[in-house]
Amino acid sequence: MNNLKPSQFLMIPGPTPVPSIVLDAISQHPLGHRSQEFSAIFASVSKELQALAQTKGDAFILTGSGTLAMEAAISNTISPGDKVLSLVTGVFGERWANIAQAYGAQVEKLECQPGKAVDVDQLADRLSADKEKSIKAITITHNETSTGVLNDLRQIAYLTKKHGALSIVDAVTSFGAINIPMDEWHVDVMITGSQKALMLPPGLAIIFFGARAWAAQATCKSPRFYTDLSRYKKSLAANTVPFTPNVSFVCGLQKSLQLIQDEGIAIVQARHLKLRTMLRSGLRALGLRLLVDDDFASPTITAILPPENISVADIRKGLKEDFNIVVADGQESLQGKIFRIGHMGYVFERDILMTLACLHAVLKKLGYEALQSPIQAAVQTLSIKR
Repeated sequence: MNNLKPSQFLMIPGPTPVPSIVLDAISQHPLGHRSQEFSAIFASVSKELQALAQTKGDAFILTGSGTLAMEAAISNTISPGDKVLSLVTGVFGERWANIAQAYGAQVEKLECQPGKAVDVDQLADRLSADKEKSIKAITITHNETSTGVLNDLRQIAYLTKKHGALSIVDAVTSFGAINIPMDEWHVDVMITGSQKALMLPPGLAIIFFGARAWAAQATCKSPRFYTDLSRYKKSLAANTVPFTPNVSFVCGLQKSLQLIQDEGIAIVQARHLKLRTMLRSGLRALGLRLLVDDDFASPTITAILPPENISVADIRKGLKEDFNIVVADGQESLQGKIFRIGHMGYVFERDILMTLACLHAVLKKLGYEALQSPIQAAVQTLSIKR
């Protein structure tokens, strides 16, 4: 048995690769979560998160996955019987609807075909028709992980604010990689997770809560305990949390946020746009079709249709067995119909070129002839000025 092989490399929409300095930080002996040392780190992290979100609102860290933050968003703003409009562009837009329904909301869905973004004109018409302002909140998936669609959050949030509803936003696979000026865009609630562009393993759920969200929270009748954000707000004043946090991951988050600051937030965002362009150019050179048009293509996730007569399973198997590179299958209705390549967080030009070259080799082995070299096409994009 040959145990000498390249380490596994994740090119999936999460978890994403983690820098060594972050791994070192989370591997240290844990601090006491009521210690002054941890409180200082927690205060620093909270302020850095606010800066990255460009908000004066509160930033709360919960121990759990992004879905926990989604549930906290709903349980603190939506009462049983409230009407919620869920904008569904894929699996995670549907998850918002399911969570709201679990808390007794009357949920209406505005659904899009897979690979399509929210039609803002259709949304505007729907909100204009709500003369009685019965819609209390609109749930939005900024960057739909299951398809690689980037929705026009700025316009959606503007229409939501104009109507008077709350905007509740899933930014799990966009936060940290895409500019989201939360206050400027009038976003009321925004959630994310540690295992995406923040370059940590899964384990931290982060929720940003604005002034209008607190007004809704004051009258919200949904039951909650662990997700009761008023508890977190009280503890935040003392630079701590109400329940035992994942102290090791908070220490790791301090390091990852510092890495983002050191590179420069604008540079990080530009890098993600560059990676998107490189990858899409290389995939098109191979002759592969992309699920999402360029206008709404995610800077962090790309969904690809396999060539005819070649299965997604065989492509994924070839990349895993021959090169130890992991790419993702489609989800639910798209399972087996697309494969997804993540390019967020601790990912660079080298990684895109490596993935394209290995994909080219796998496809050739499976009997597919590429139109042209994906590497040449990808490299040519590096000289394009942005």
